[in-house]
Order: sequence, then structure tokens, then C-alpha cells
Amino acid sequence: MIHPNTELKFISNEIGYGVVATQFIPAGTITWVLDKLDREFSPLDFQSMDPIYQNILDFYTFRNNKGNFILCWDNGRYVNHSFNSNCLTTAYDFEIAIRDIHPGEQLTDDYGYLNIPYPFRGIDEGTKRKIVYPDDLKKYYKVWDKKIQAVFGRINELDQPLKELLSDEMWENIERINNGEKELDSILSNYFDQQDHNHN
Repeated sequence: MIHPNTELKFISNEIGYGVVATQFIPAGTITWVLDKLDREFSPLDFQSMDPIYQNILDFYTFRNNKGNFILCWDNGRYVNHSFNSNCLTTAYDFEIAIRDIHPGEQLTDDYGYLNIPYPFRGIDEGTKRKIVYPDDLKKYYKVWDKKIQAVFGRINELDQPLKELLSDEMWENIERINNGEKELDSILSNYFDQQDHNHN
């Protein structure tokens, strides 16, 4: 489920629609949580579908570390890519704002950690990276882990509208990490090795 202080908005002809903040969302806010209405499809489910459904799943899903397709039921599926994204996924099935997001600003993800099946060229944002590759997670996880670590401690301090979607165990886990009793799991744990899978 996407953060409630957001709306779907037409961005441009090149980009199409995107998810925009309607109120200030401070860094450290949980911006998306995998919830019970999101659907998960195995590669086998995917292969047995008609092409019309396969195309929809190809366009709107991301892959988890098992290689399953995750389809968000709400506007979460419209979050666009940015090489300098303001949200990052974590190892815990939720995403977090890694910097303040202002009203009218798009919430963005780096598709590099979404296990995309083939490379795609992002819109040029003046960054060194121009293309998203299926194995970007392996290349950039340390950079992303640092960005997550920098704001993770704020999770307990902020108002979290999506709080009730996380289990009590997950909240305990977050508190233990923030008290230094536990290591923050790396975003690398989301990686799905497609080559490895193709050889099986």
C-alpha cells in the first residue's frame, strides 16, 4: 500500500502518470508496504497466462528474491524510476523515503533493485548511470544500504500512516536495529539471480 498523502498525476507524455506527494513526507517515512491485497504470481503462473495478462504483469510488476511477480493493487504500481530516487526499498517488504519529499514532488524508485528482466534506458537525469540493468542490485547495494541506514533510525520517531500494515514483530525488529542490537539487513537480500535461474 502506498503512503496515503499521495495521488496519481499525469507527469508528461514521455513519462505518463506518476505518484505525487500531496503533503510533506519527511525522510525516514515508510512510503510503501507490501500488503495483503498485493498479488504474487510465480513464473509458472505467468507462463500459463494469456499474452494480454503477461503484458500487464510485465509492465506493472516487480520481481521479488524468489523471482515471483508482485502486482501492487493500488497506485504503488505507478511509481516511476529515477537514478536519484527519493524512496528506497528495504530488505523488509517496505520502502522508505531517503530524503524529504515535498508536496507536488513525485515519489520515485530506482528500478535497479526491482529485478527487472531486461535492461532499460531511463530518462536522462544528468547522472552517470543511464541504463538500468537486471543485476544493478549486485553493483549498487552498498550505496543503497548506506542511504537506508542514514534514515532508518527515524522510523520510530516519525508519524507513520502505514504503521498498522507492519506486524508487531517487524516493529520490534526495527527497534532492535535502531537500538544497535541487530544489524540492518542488506537490500541485497532482495536480489533474484535470473541467470542462475535460467540454468536450472
